[in-house]
Amino acid sequence: MSSYFKTFTAGVEQRNPHQPEFIQAVKEVVEDIIPYIEEHAKELIDQKLLERISEPERVISFRVTWLDDKNRVQVNRGYRVQMNSALGPYKGGLRFSPTVNLSILKFLAFEQIFKNSLTGLPLGGGKGGSDFDPKGKSDNEIMRFCQSFMTELFRHIGSETDVPAGDIGVGEREIGFLFGQYKRLQNNFTGVLTGKGPSWGGSYIRPEATGFGLLYFVERMFYENQNSLKGKVITISGAGNVAYYAAIKALSLGAKVITVSNSNGTIYDENGFTVEKLDYVNSLNRNLAEYTKRYPAEYHEGKKPWGFKCDIALPCATQNELDEQDAKTLIANGCMCIAEGANMPSTAEAIKVILKAKILYAPGKAANAGGVAVSGLEMSQNRIGQQWSTDKVDARLKKIMHDIHDTCVHYGKDSNGVINYLKGANIGGFVKVADAMRAQGVV
Repeated sequence: MSSYFKTFTAGVEQRNPHQPEFIQAVKEVVEDIIPYIEEHAKELIDQKLLERISEPERVISFRVTWLDDKNRVQVNRGYRVQMNSALGPYKGGLRFSPTVNLSILKFLAFEQIFKNSLTGLPLGGGKGGSDFDPKGKSDNEIMRFCQSFMTELFRHIGSETDVPAGDIGVGEREIGFLFGQYKRLQNNFTGVLTGKGPSWGGSYIRPEATGFGLLYFVERMFYENQNSLKGKVITISGAGNVAYYAAIKALSLGAKVITVSNSNGTIYDENGFTVEKLDYVNSLNRNLAEYTKRYPAEYHEGKKPWGFKCDIALPCATQNELDEQDAKTLIANGCMCIAEGANMPSTAEAIKVILKAKILYAPGKAANAGGVAVSGLEMSQNRIGQQWSTDKVDARLKKIMHDIHDTCVHYGKDSNGVINYLKGANIGGFVKVADAMRAQGVV
């Protein structure tokens, strides 16, 4: 470990106390980037480029007050982290969840820089959200919260400045309420948010994009290794959009999906899910145990899906859900590939185990970039006043994911032909941003 790495990470820890997720994300990236800088562009050290890229350009925090259905005043906190705009307007989702805090949003915004860079689209990195919990709220309560949230946020965003999207807790309904309030305040109809409904400026296959893109990336990894997904057994965590559409695409590619999960437990279906079964899971509204009353399967309360034998594991739920022991169990059970559908779902210790085992590993900043890729395509459609067909958007998405894969191979393949996709994603995402920052001077 170089002295610069130690000095840099110590500085990040000192400047960002009590922000473990953000520190974890920065360390994971710079472990690959610093050796690359020291070998190829040492002048970047003197230019403090890593210090600049790990410091947000702007952090906005604000109070969100709203009335619930009983006319009681509620108070939440809203955020927008505008991390880096070297490649284009800030781009990243809004997350509504009681787990939201500044550390999580800074880690997500930092990851977004590299993810957006890898897509090849002109997008900077940002993230935002609130500790508001939409679960159990009425549509009117969610509308009032969204309107209050946007009443502050609108002054900090714009179609050429910062273009938020959805994330956990923010779907098409919430985007609609947010967009309506922005339009009312600004008196114009502009592509300031992505994830809109297809009938009012949205792109086709936006809900499917992250899950579909994940499978396109994994399919390309297997092709690179003279293999295919046909007949492969897949375990998936999560039961939301990413997990659902990843499972749907996996089935279409000939794989067998045997688990879905949420924070309460895991369904294990030895016979494999079908589209009909997955649709039923979607209808259960988190009560996954009900699945076993209709189909022969097992429900494991409080258990994660990583204890079942599989060829491929797709963590699609949340950060740090797959730990060191989970990774060891998967590898011992013959898992040959772990690909991240969520943002940083594997702990730092788990990643070390995975890389040491030399199985295929697709980091989230590369593998789950499909969502922001289609968001970028939605921005393009809004600018030119067109709406592309499902087939055209899907084809563009597939090409972007294949290009991301090839970038990872280019920067991650060693002299023996072994590919480290994490290293390739980190360096490949960094190089483009670094070039832009150097060209734009010290700003």
